[in-house]
This record gives sequence, C-alpha cells and structure tokens, in this order.
Amino acid sequence: MCKVTVLGSAHAVPDLDHDNAHLLIQAGKTNVLVDCSSSPVQRLQKAGVALDDIGDIIFTHFHPDHVAGAPLFFMVMWLQGRQKPLQLYGLDVTLSKMHQNMQLYGYETWPGCYPMQYHPIPSENGTLVMENDDLKITSSPVKHLIPTIGIRADFKSAGKSMAYSCDTEPCEAVVELARGADILFHEAAGGLKGHSSPEQAAEIAQEAGVKTLYLIHYAYAHPELNEMVKRAQRIFSGPVILTYDFMTIELG
Repeated sequence: MCKVTVLGSAHAVPDLDHDNAHLLIQAGKTNVLVDCSSSPVQRLQKAGVALDDIGDIIFTHFHPDHVAGAPLFFMVMWLQGRQKPLQLYGLDVTLSKMHQNMQLYGYETWPGCYPMQYHPIPSENGTLVMENDDLKITSSPVKHLIPTIGIRADFKSAGKSMAYSCDTEPCEAVVELARGADILFHEAAGGLKGHSSPEQAAEIAQEAGVKTLYLIHYAYAHPELNEMVKRAQRIFSGPVILTYDFMTIELG
C-alpha cells in the first residue's frame, strides 16, 4: 500500500467541509502525518487510520493552521494508552516552538506519557528527513513568511514519488524537490506574499516535469474557484486536479 490522503485542503480559514491543509502519507506499515491541523483526531478516524498507527509527524512550519491540532492529538493518544515513541520532525525553530507550546500544557507531567522524540531538520536543500524500507522523505526550505519546508516522498516498493510545496511563493527549491515526481501538491492560496497563484503553481509543475498537479491550500470561498483548474491548465501540460478533503491518491 502506497498512498496519500488529503486530510484537509483549505488555506488558513476552514469551514464545515474543508479543514486546514494537512496530509497522510502511507507506505507499507509506515504512516506519516504532514502537519497537524485543527482536527487530526477526527480526520484520521474518518480516514480509517488508528491514531496509534501514526509513527511520524512532519511539521512544515509553525503557523496555527498547520500545528494547532497537535496538543489535542498528543493528549488523546496519551489518554488512549499509547506507549511507543512518536517521532517529530521539523526545522529547529519549529520544533522548539512546538516543545514550548507543549510545556505550557505541562505534558511532561502527564503520568506515563509516551516518549516524544524531536528530530531537527537542517535548513538546507535536499535534507534527508527520514528513511526506512518503505519510504524516503527529503525536505528543502521554501519561501514563506516564516521558516518553512516543502517535502518529497519516494515510495520504494512502488517506485513512485510525490512532492508537497507547503506554503510558499514560487521558488527553485520546490522545482528541485518535485523534479520528475509523479504528483505535486502545490499551494494555490493566491499571488500574495508568501503564497502562490494557480498559474504560478502550474509554472513550477511544468518546470519540474511532474506528471500530475494537485492544487491545495486554496481559498475555497473565492468567487473564481471553478476557474482555478482552467487557469493552471493553460500553463501546465499534464492533468490539474483541485484537491478536496479525504481525497486519496493511490501510488501502488
């Protein structure tokens, strides 16, 4: 089993049908959560994934719409009796703030709490985040309002790959992360500082030579929502798909 599930597709403002953008990457027995938005507990339950099966979480950056669900997620797993360690990855500044946040909740005093193991990622292009028999994940710093990483996941058994821009202006780092990937999830919040328009996402996908572009982290209430795919298709020669919550992409 190699697949990616979109647990949330929206930008910073969620609604009843669109949670903040976060992903679940699954390969063999490896389950990696990318960001921990507002309701990961309910989202994973709806996706049919046991919370205890999540072994790794990658935090792309420390903005509320990407990390706010983490304290509750951690607490629920503790209350459910989790014993095995949870591996947390992110830039040093991101993990430091996450640790400070959890200290405010006094998590170190939770009786019998499972270990949380922090793995700082250097702010360098093509950094190895994690690797096992199922999966290899690398990261690069991208161009957002605060320190942020994009990621690439290579699925070993399937010989497939995906990339995720996270929140970013167009930048060469995403092009290189996504080079030749089967799918690219690229944010499309608009041509604002720290973000990208559908056209800019399409330009990145075209330059990287990816097979399929998935637009994510978009403003679902935008009056031109139905035109986003068409705008990107004018530039990118491959399929362009607008993500939605609980969309699953099988990669082998």
